[in-house]
Amino acid sequence: MTTAVPPLDSPFPERGPNAAADAATDRAPSTAATAPRPRWERPAYLALLLGTAALLLWNLSASGYANSFYSAAVQAGSESWKAFFFGSSDAGNSITVDKPPAALWPMALSVRLFGLGSWQILVPQALMGVGTTAVLYAAVRRQFGPAAALLSGVTFALTPVAALMFRFNNPDALLTLLLTVTVYCVLRALDGAHTKWLVLAGAVIGLAFLTKTLQAFVILPPLALLYAVCAPTRLRRRLGQLLLAGLAMVVAGGWWVAIVELWPAGSRPYIGGSQNNSFLELTLGYNGLGRISGDEVGSVGGGARRAGGAGAGGGGGGWGETGIDRLFSANIGGQISWLLPAALIMLVAGLVITWRARRATDSVESMARAAFLAWGGCLLITGLIFSYMQGIFHEYYTVALAPFVAALVGMGVAVLWEERGGLAASLTLSATVALTAWWSYVLLGRASGYLPWLRWTVLAAGLLAAAGLLIGSRWRPGSRTGGRLLLGAAALGVGAALAGPLAYCLTTVDSGRSGSIVTAGPAVAGGGGPGGMRFKRAGAEGFRGGFPGGPQGGTQGAPQGGFPGGPQGGPQGGMPGGAPQGGQAGAAPGGQGGQGVPGAAGGAGGRGARNAMGGPGGGLLNGTKASAEATAALRANASGYTWAAAAVGAQNAASYQLASGEPVMPIGGFNGSDPSPTLAKFQEYVKAGKIHYFIGQNDGGTGAEGGQGARGGAGGPGGPGGGTSSAIAEWVKAGFKATTIGGATFYDLTAPMSGTS
Repeated sequence: MTTAVPPLDSPFPERGPNAAADAATDRAPSTAATAPRPRWERPAYLALLLGTAALLLWNLSASGYANSFYSAAVQAGSESWKAFFFGSSDAGNSITVDKPPAALWPMALSVRLFGLGSWQILVPQALMGVGTTAVLYAAVRRQFGPAAALLSGVTFALTPVAALMFRFNNPDALLTLLLTVTVYCVLRALDGAHTKWLVLAGAVIGLAFLTKTLQAFVILPPLALLYAVCAPTRLRRRLGQLLLAGLAMVVAGGWWVAIVELWPAGSRPYIGGSQNNSFLELTLGYNGLGRISGDEVGSVGGGARRAGGAGAGGGGGGWGETGIDRLFSANIGGQISWLLPAALIMLVAGLVITWRARRATDSVESMARAAFLAWGGCLLITGLIFSYMQGIFHEYYTVALAPFVAALVGMGVAVLWEERGGLAASLTLSATVALTAWWSYVLLGRASGYLPWLRWTVLAAGLLAAAGLLIGSRWRPGSRTGGRLLLGAAALGVGAALAGPLAYCLTTVDSGRSGSIVTAGPAVAGGGGPGGMRFKRAGAEGFRGGFPGGPQGGTQGAPQGGFPGGPQGGPQGGMPGGAPQGGQAGAAPGGQGGQGVPGAAGGAGGRGARNAMGGPGGGLLNGTKASAEATAALRANASGYTWAAAAVGAQNAASYQLASGEPVMPIGGFNGSDPSPTLAKFQEYVKAGKIHYFIGQNDGGTGAEGGQGARGGAGGPGGPGGGTSSAIAEWVKAGFKATTIGGATFYDLTAPMSGTS
């Protein structure tokens, strides 16, 4: 493909007509790592890291405790080392979160050192984003030079879902960092068949398993196959190295699992998310194969796969349509897909250019090809699973794709730029820029009224850059004008490609995000995926996004402040299986709303769906706001109790725990569907005087009244373990007098009504 090209001061390594012969001196991994750095590299690298840090730390406290479910566990871990080790939701160690605890540990240590607060919880997450950028830079630079690495780093930092999740306290931040480190270690191992790097990769994957269980293993097949085939050593040694890496993975991830499974169940917290108090069951079921099949016992909607609308992929489930186009859909496209088409094109182009190389230690093309196979394999397998998984799927999961997309973009641009004198390469590069600009135009148009000037500017600039790249590459060799045209067109193309993601990132950091399910950027028309994101700006609060299977979202609702031209957030949505729409967040009790969730108790009025969205009654997606009066009541004589209170659903309990600083037992775990504690065990706790209060819904009533149909409400859900929380609520209502404290219904469990015990 290579022909003579105009001489110009390019940041990418130049190749002459004999590209294959010159490869060893142009871009050898050993040379790239040890060669003198160009003068601009260190300032550019420092600017990249500082810019990433500024983006992730800006306005960080606006999100408050972000996902209070995990923040409560962080608070508990900062108070109790036992809660720290197990990942308990409360310092009384009644139940764990529904994930292993590795992601909680950095945040809990920060809170233990600096006290409880939004910054103390979220700064470690932001630093993980900076670390991911640095690792990605190092991985790409090793084979493709500093300019490609810089482009990859900028692309990653400006991915909207990355700007969201590295400012949030979900496990996905640490998982993404560890997945990036794993690919880096595998590439280092391939460059010389180094056992230590492959073993380190296995250990990192083991830690990733302790972060988000089986999702960590998604990238294992392509990476293991790549090493088995391409490592420059004999087959027997390759297989032995892989076995050692597997052993390191088992040790790094299995030590904690072994302790938990061997620990007497009666003296450790219940394993949240499981139905049998087993971490292995949680791993293989709710957090594992159930995510693929949709059969998730204990999840929202009852654990049975529900039919959805037919999409391009020919299927759908309770969590939205599945299919090859899922990542480009209305509610997901703006999170991750801005440069996804470009990454796929770059993957193909990079493999075509480097495929002629043989597997050899001194072959630069071989290592470049391995890099494309590593990052590309991880992108393809993760993207396909996300596209077709029938179980719980949230938009923010796609942050795991961000480093793979970014790496392929940087590497692909580098190899195409080197080959730009060839017609095929110049056409590919030009077409990719044009396609990216058009796709940005489409994505920007999905948010009604959102910066209308930007989408047209991006489209025009992208098309102009594409034309400039094509014309400049065909200019007379040696022409200074042609060289300047190429550089100008390249700069314009990069700007056009990144302008849309940058706007989404600025919108994301300009407003607070909290709740269980969050998305980056503005509200989009047709975004029918799970919602529950709260916007906080100038005292206004509201929710954006519906529930899986519900009607598609609109753009009405609570205002979203911030970035100029930002739309109004707040589409409505129903619960799984097409349950009626939830009411507008913040509406008065009994206002608009659905009648609960399939399998839930009752459903009087409109409180069920609204409470699940985290309205005044709290619920599944976001807890209630604890009043000053309620907080004072929980703190009074709290030292005399193991739990200051108990509440159905982890989000409700978390809100009171974070406000008071005292342990609050989350009955039923996150969904309210875990059989923990049993009614008998709860009665035992009450008899022993270990629990002070039971907290009902803010707008009154318990599950017997039918008003809290949504999962996580006081009525408790149906399904395998849901009867437990309902039975506890019924028992409390029958035996203890209700008192309203700060708008919330409190039952004093130390003072039973006459004639009860």
